[in-house]
Amino acid sequence: MNRTDDLKKWKLAVEETMQELIESSDMPTRLRDAMSYSLEAGGKRIRPALVYAVLETYGIAIERGREVASTLEMVHTYSLIHDDLPAMDDDDLRRGRLTNHRQFDEATAILAGDALLTDAFRILSEANLPAEAIVEIIRAFGLAAGSAGMVGGQLDDMLAEKRDDVTLQELQSIHERKTGALLVYALEAGSILADVSKEDRLQLKQFGRHLGIAFQIQDDILDVIGDEQAIGKRVGSDEENEKTTYPKLLGLDGAKRALDAEVDAATFAIQSLSVQAPLLVDLLTFVVKRNY
Repeated sequence: MNRTDDLKKWKLAVEETMQELIESSDMPTRLRDAMSYSLEAGGKRIRPALVYAVLETYGIAIERGREVASTLEMVHTYSLIHDDLPAMDDDDLRRGRLTNHRQFDEATAILAGDALLTDAFRILSEANLPAEAIVEIIRAFGLAAGSAGMVGGQLDDMLAEKRDDVTLQELQSIHERKTGALLVYALEAGSILADVSKEDRLQLKQFGRHLGIAFQIQDDILDVIGDEQAIGKRVGSDEENEKTTYPKLLGLDGAKRALDAEVDAATFAIQSLSVQAPLLVDLLTFVVKRNY
C-alpha cells in the first residue's frame, strides 16, 4: 500500500468514527450541524494519521486508536473554529468553505468549538482501554491542548503580531506549542496505545517536535508562495496581519534551509527507533512536500 492509500484509509476511519460519535450524542440540532460542518470540511487529518501510523508501525490494529484519533481531530477542529473568529484571525474561508461563524453565526461557532473540546475528553474517558492508559492519555492531551500547549502558544502568537522584535527563539517556542504540541501528543498517545519502550517513546516525541516545526515552516512558506485555490484560504494573510513568520525572519531561502534542518532532525529520530518506520517517513515527506 502506498502513502496515498494509507492516508485515505486513515482519513476514512477517523471521519466515520467522528460522525458516529457526534450522531450518538444528544444535543440541539443547530449545535450538531455547526460541529459537523467543520468536522466534515475535510483537511489533511495529519494528527490522527500519526496515531494510526504509530500503531501500524508496532503491529497494532488501528481500531485500538479510534477514540484517541477522533478526539484529537475534534480538538484540532475546535481550535480552527476559534482561530477563525473575528476576535482572532477574522478569516472568511477555511478549507475552501465559509468559516463556521460565517456559515452560522459567531455565538454558534464559539459554542460548537466548546462542545468539540469538552466532548472529546468525555469520549476519551469512555474508551475501551485500560484505566491507566486512559488517565495517561488524557493527562498528555490536556497538557498539549491547554495553557501550556496549544492555547498558550496561540496567545503568544497573537501578542507577537505587529511586533518587529520577535526573535527566532520566541517564534520557535510559539509554534512548538501552537502547532507542534498536538502533533507530539499524537505520537505520544500512539506510543501509549502500542505500549512501546521508554526509549522509543522519547524518540517518537522528538520526531513529533521536529515534525511540528517543519509543518509550521512549510505553512509559512505556502502563505508566501502557495496557490490559494489549493490551500483553501487566502494567501498573504500573515503579512497582512503583520505576523512574524520564518520567511519574515530568515528570508524565503533561509526558511527553506531551516525546513531542511528540521526534516533531517526528524529523520534521525525515526532512524533511532527500535523498529523500521516507513509510514512515519512517508508522513514526514507528505508534510514537507504538501502544497496545501
